[in-house]
Amino acid sequence: MRSRRSGLLATAENVHMTGRFAPSPTGELHLGNLRTAAVGWLAARSAGGRFLMRVEDLDRGRSRPEHEARQLADLAAIGLDWDGVVVRQSERFEHYDAAIDRLVAGGLVYECYCTRREIRAEIEAAPSAPHLPADAYPGTCRDLSPERAAELRASGRRPALRLRASDQHIDFIDRLAGQSGGGVDDFVLRRNDGTPAYNVAVVVDDSEQGVTHVVRGDDLLDSTPRQIFLQGLLGYDTPDYLHVPLVLNEAGERLAKRDGAVTLSALEAADVSTDEVVAWIARSLDLADPDERPTLADLVDRFSPEGIPREPIVAPALVSTREAGA
Repeated sequence: MRSRRSGLLATAENVHMTGRFAPSPTGELHLGNLRTAAVGWLAARSAGGRFLMRVEDLDRGRSRPEHEARQLADLAAIGLDWDGVVVRQSERFEHYDAAIDRLVAGGLVYECYCTRREIRAEIEAAPSAPHLPADAYPGTCRDLSPERAAELRASGRRPALRLRASDQHIDFIDRLAGQSGGGVDDFVLRRNDGTPAYNVAVVVDDSEQGVTHVVRGDDLLDSTPRQIFLQGLLGYDTPDYLHVPLVLNEAGERLAKRDGAVTLSALEAADVSTDEVVAWIARSLDLADPDERPTLADLVDRFSPEGIPREPIVAPALVSTREAGA
C-alpha cells in the first residue's frame, strides 16, 4: 500500500480551505473529468476542508437537466461527496450583473459590436502582441466613436460588453505548474445575447462561495491571468490554483467522448466496474499499487499535491490494465 502524505495536512491554518468542482452539464463526464474532480476532492478532504459542487450551466443551448443529473450521479458513484447545496450559475445572473455594473460604473467597460468572423479576420491580419493570448481581442471597438456605435446599433447589431484591460500581464504561482502567467486582453464580460461570460461567473462564484483553492484541468491555465486581473478590479481575494495535467487519447489529444468507452456508462457497458475506474484514478495519481482496489476515501491520507504526476496520462491505460490484471 502506498503512503505519501505531506503538504496539505489539516492544520489551523488550512482547516478553512474550500475547494470546488464545477462541471458544465452538456454531456456525460469522461475519465479526465472524473480524475480532475477526484484530485480536487482529495485536496480538500486531505486538508480537512470543504468541497463544493457548482453547475456551470451558462450555455443554455447545450445544458440539460438530464446531463446534470447523470454527472452528479457519476461523481457520487466514484466516492465524491460535497458540502451544502449544488449551486447553479443559471440561477445567479443577478450576481454577475451586479459585478459587471460595478465595472461599468468605474469606466472599465465598453461596447463591442464585432462579429466573431471580423475578430478572426483582424487577428489573422495583425497577430496579437507576444505576451497576449493568440486569440486576444485586437481592440477594434475600444475607442469607437458614439456616431459609429449608433450606426452599428441602427443596423441591428447588439453589443457585447468588454473589459478595458489594455493588454495587462499577470504572473502567478500554480501549485503544480510553478511560475506561470500571461497577458490579459479586453475579454468579454457579457455576450451580446445578455449572458454573463464564463470568466465573470467563475470569479464572482469563487469569491461569494469562499473558494480558497481551485483545482481544475490545465487546459484552463491560460484563463487564469484574466480571472486574477478581474479579481483585483472587484476587490476579491485570489485563490490558490492547481492545474491538473489532462487525460489524453492514444493520439495525444485531449480526451473526448468520441474516443470510445471513456464515460462511466460506456465503461459499464464494456464490463468495466466503477471500482476499476477508481482504482485506475488512484494508480494514475501514483496513489495505489497495481493490485489494489482502494476507494477514494482510502486515498485521503495518501494524497499530497506535490505528488501529482506532472505529465498527461493516456486513457487507454485503463483498458490495458484491466485486460492484464482484472
